[in-house]
Amino acid sequence: MDYNELKNFQRQNRAKFSESLGLRVHRAISWYGRAEKELEDVDAKFIFLWISFNSAYANEGYFLHSITEQESFRLFMSRICELDSNKLIDKLIWEKYTSSIRILLENEYVFHAFWEYQRGDKKEDEWKSEFDKAKQFAHRALGQHRSTDVLNVVFSRLYTLRNQMLHGGSTWNSSVNRNQLRDATAFLQDFIPIVIQISMENHEQIWGEPCYPVVKD
Repeated sequence: MDYNELKNFQRQNRAKFSESLGLRVHRAISWYGRAEKELEDVDAKFIFLWISFNSAYANEGYFLHSITEQESFRLFMSRICELDSNKLIDKLIWEKYTSSIRILLENEYVFHAFWEYQRGDKKEDEWKSEFDKAKQFAHRALGQHRSTDVLNVVFSRLYTLRNQMLHGGSTWNSSVNRNQLRDATAFLQDFIPIVIQISMENHEQIWGEPCYPVVKD
């Protein structure tokens, strides 16, 4: 689905949505539409897509229960895969992005422990051991078609990339490490509409309250 298709589906079905889901979907689609308009600036596109993803999944439980964002990812990915009755996520991973995911797994620059080593918080053999174990786990998940595990690994890498950008750890339009950013952006652009669609199709589910509800005067 592109922005127009998502928006049309939302308009046709929003009467069924709870107030919280309606707000979540409205925000996610708005940022996805903004991302679609970025045809040249891949940095901006990635950021807008990440905001859309955050709008779609984040809820007040992240603050109330003090779980990490990585834990929140894992819970959300498990749920989204369970509700994906049309196997859209499976098709996306196995028919389009398997090669890109394998390349991402080999990239140490989007592996958190590598940067801990660079800061002196880990020894070289420690981060390399963690890297090898993470790759082995991911390759087993790919080989066994375990979509939830694959998504968790992918988003752990994307989260490192997200942190680099949003915490000022990269240069706008840099010539360094552009391949992983382009691949990440392409994946998010295809993945996020599926997440929004599954949420709307499963409107009877409890998706939790948004972290920042609308406050009326």
